[in-house]
Amino acid sequence: MTKRACEFVQPLTFRALSGSHVVVDDYAPDNPDPIAHITFSQTADLLIVAPATANIIAKFANGVADDFLSSTYLACSVPVLVAPAMNTTMWEHPATQRNLERLRADGVHITQPDAGEMACGTIGPGRLSEPERIVAAALEILNGSSVARKDLSGERFLITVGATREEIDPVRFISNRSSGRMGFALAEAALKRGGEVTVVVGSTTVSPPAGIKIVNALSADEMARAVARESAHASVFIGAAAIADYRPVQRAAQKIKKSEESIILTLERTPDVLSQVAASRAKGMLVIGFAAETENVVENAREKLRGKKLDAIIANDVTRADSGFDAATNAITIIRKDQNDPIELPVMSKTEAADRILDIIRSLRSVL
Repeated sequence: MTKRACEFVQPLTFRALSGSHVVVDDYAPDNPDPIAHITFSQTADLLIVAPATANIIAKFANGVADDFLSSTYLACSVPVLVAPAMNTTMWEHPATQRNLERLRADGVHITQPDAGEMACGTIGPGRLSEPERIVAAALEILNGSSVARKDLSGERFLITVGATREEIDPVRFISNRSSGRMGFALAEAALKRGGEVTVVVGSTTVSPPAGIKIVNALSADEMARAVARESAHASVFIGAAAIADYRPVQRAAQKIKKSEESIILTLERTPDVLSQVAASRAKGMLVIGFAAETENVVENAREKLRGKKLDAIIANDVTRADSGFDAATNAITIIRKDQNDPIELPVMSKTEAADRILDIIRSLRSVL
C-alpha cells in the first residue's frame, strides 16, 4: 500500500484479509523483508495497481522511485496492469493522457476507467473500473491472450462508435443508450494487433484509447458524411455505433414550450450508413455490422446480414444485464456470410470479445 492509501483503509484490514504482511515502507522496522520491492519483482507473475492515481501514473511514466510501489514497478520485469481512478478533469488533462501514452509505449496494460458520478460530485470518466473488468483483464494477460501479436498489420480499420443524437429543438434530442465501450474495445484491440485505426465517434460515456485517429460526428447525417470521407482509405469497416434510425422531419429553432398536453413529432429515416458502405465498398474491403436485439436475436441478425450484404454480423441481446448497453461484459453471437452455423460465445469482457471478433475478421480475410 502507498502511504496515501493508508489514509482510506488501514494496513491491518488487508493483513487480516490476506494473512500476509502488508508492505508500506521497505525500511519500516516491522517489515520482514528489507528489500521487498526486489523480492516482489522476482516472484510476481503480474503487477496490478488499483486504483492508480494520476500521481502514481506520472511516477511510473517518468521513472520516479520514491516509495515502495514505484520502486517495485521499476524493478519489475513481469506484465503490469494499471486501473486508473481520478477526477474527470485530472483524467482528461493533457499531462495525464501524455503519461498514459508513455506507459502504453512501455508495454503497460491499462483498463479504461468507468464514467459516472464520483465522490467529488463530478460526472464523467474517471471512476475505477468494476472489479470484474480488472480481473478479466488480468486473466487475459496471464493466459497470454493480450500478448502483442501483429497479425493485423496492414489492415486499415474504420470503426463507428457510440450513439447518435437527432435534435428536436436546441435542448432536446432522440438518442439511445449506447456507451461506446464495445467500439472502443475493438479499436484498442485492433491497434494492439498492428492495425491502423480511425474511429468515427458519436455520443459516448467512456474515453477513447490513445493512439487512434478520432473523427467526431454527433448526428446520423454527420456520421454518414464522415464515414463516406474516411471509408475510401479503409480495408475493414466495423459499424459498432448505434445510429438512430429516425430523426424529426423539422427541428424547432427555439425550445418547444410546455403549452400543450401532447405534441406530435413526425419522423423520417436517417441514412443507412452500414448499407451505404457495403454497397460502395472497394474491392477487398470487409464490412462487419452489429445487431443489438431484444427478441429473435439470431434470426433478426441473419436477416440484417443478408439484407445489407455484410461479411459478418455480431448480435447480442441487449435485454440481458450482462451484455446490454454500458455493461462491462458481452455475450455475442457471430454470424458469417460464408457459414451456416452461428458462433455463440459465452459472457466475457468486452476486451476479450473484441479480440474474438478480430479473430473472425482475420479468418475472413484469409478466405474471402
